[in-house]
Amino acid sequence: MEAKIKEIVEEARKTHGSVEVKKINGHLYLYKATSIRVPNKKWPKKITGEYIGRITSNGLIETKTRERTVYEYANAMFLSSILDEITPQLRNCFPGEWKELAALAITRTIRNVPIKYVKDAWEKLYLSTKIEASLSRNTVSEMLRAVGADWDSQSTFFISLIKGNSIFYFDLSSIFSRSVNLNLAEKGYNKEHLFLDQINFALLFSQEQKTPVMLKSMPGSIRDVKSLRSVLEEFPLKNCVVILDRGFFSKSNIETVLSLDASFIQPLRRNSKLIDYKLKPNRPFAYRERGITFAVKEVMKGDEKLRLFLYEDVLLRGEEHSNLIKIQAKDEKRLIVVDESRLGKVSILTNLNWSGERVYGLYKEKEEIEQAFDAMKNELENDKCYLGDNDAVRGYFFVSFLSLYFYFRVLEKIRAADLTSERL
Repeated sequence: MEAKIKEIVEEARKTHGSVEVKKINGHLYLYKATSIRVPNKKWPKKITGEYIGRITSNGLIETKTRERTVYEYANAMFLSSILDEITPQLRNCFPGEWKELAALAITRTIRNVPIKYVKDAWEKLYLSTKIEASLSRNTVSEMLRAVGADWDSQSTFFISLIKGNSIFYFDLSSIFSRSVNLNLAEKGYNKEHLFLDQINFALLFSQEQKTPVMLKSMPGSIRDVKSLRSVLEEFPLKNCVVILDRGFFSKSNIETVLSLDASFIQPLRRNSKLIDYKLKPNRPFAYRERGITFAVKEVMKGDEKLRLFLYEDVLLRGEEHSNLIKIQAKDEKRLIVVDESRLGKVSILTNLNWSGERVYGLYKEKEEIEQAFDAMKNELENDKCYLGDNDAVRGYFFVSFLSLYFYFRVLEKIRAADLTSERL
C-alpha cells in the first residue's frame, strides 16, 4: 500500500505542486503544502494548505470543484496598477509573503471580509488568476504572525516610502481590543473616555504624495509625547518637516526634533504660557475664502530661535462667541467666564523661516491624517481587533496599512481626474 500511496502523491505533485499527506482517524487525506519564512530562523515553516482529496486503495478521490468562469474585474485590476508602484519594495522586504500580503490587502480594500472568508472573496477576483496567492485560513494566520514578528522588514519597507518626501503629518490613534492575551492591549487615554483595553498606532502621512508612509502599533498606555520620540529616532526624518497635533507639545519633543536636524510645525493649546495674546494680528491673507490675520514673534528655546505665529479667524471668533451665548441661554444660572481675547485665535510654534500663510496652510491640511484614521476605522472597518496574538496583530496592522495606502492612492487618482464633483 505504501508504494501505491507514493505513486498517488507523486502524480498529485505534477498537478498541485507541493503536497502533504495527513492521517486522520485511520484515513489518509491529501493537502496542498506551502511554507512561510520565519524571522531569525534558517529554514522556512511548513504550512498545510487547501484540501485536495482522500487517498484510498483505488486512488485519489479529489473534491469536486467547479471551475470558475465569471470574475469581478475592474476594481481589483485598478488596484493592481497601484500595487505595481510598490511591488519591488514589497517583494524585497517580504520575498516569501508579498503575494499573500498584496492579495489580502487588495481583497480587504474592495470588500472588508473577515479573514476566514478572504480566500473565497479573493478567488472571485480576476486578479487571482494573475497572482498565485494562498489565502487559506491557516496560511493567512501564520503569514500575519511571521510578518508581524519581522519589524525590521516592515521598517525597511516604510523607509522606502518615506524617502523622497520632506513634509509629514504625524498623529496617534487607537482601536479597542477585547482579547485577554494581548500585551499590546492596555488601558489608555482615548477620545471616547472608555475604560477599555486599546492598541495605539502611530501614523506618518506624506503631505506631498497624500499617502500614508508608516504605521506602527504600540501598547495602549503609550501617550502622544513618547510615541513621537520613538518614531523620530527610528526613521530618517533629517531635514524634513514634521507637522504635529497640540497633544504632542513638550520641551523634550521639541529638543528631540531639533537634535535630529528636523523642522516642526507645532500648534499650541490656548492656555500655553508661550502664547502672547497681547500681539495684534494685522497681516492679512485668505484661506479657503476665509479672512485670516496673523502676527509673528521670535521665541528663544535654549539656544534655538523659534517663531511663534498668532492667527485670528474672525469667522471662527464669531462662531465660538455664538456657541458660548447658546450655552448660557440654556442654563442662565451657569456662570461662564471666558477670556475673549483667545476666541478665534490659533497659535503655532515653528523653527521654519516660512511665511505665515504657508505655515497656516500646512497646519490646516492636517485634516488629511484625520481622514486617514477615519478611513482606517470606518471605510476599511479596522476599528476593532479580535486577534489574540501580538505578532498576528502587528501583521494585521501592516495589512491595514497597505489597504490604507491603496485607499489614498485611489483617492488621489480620482482627484487628479477631477471626478470629485458633487454631481458624480
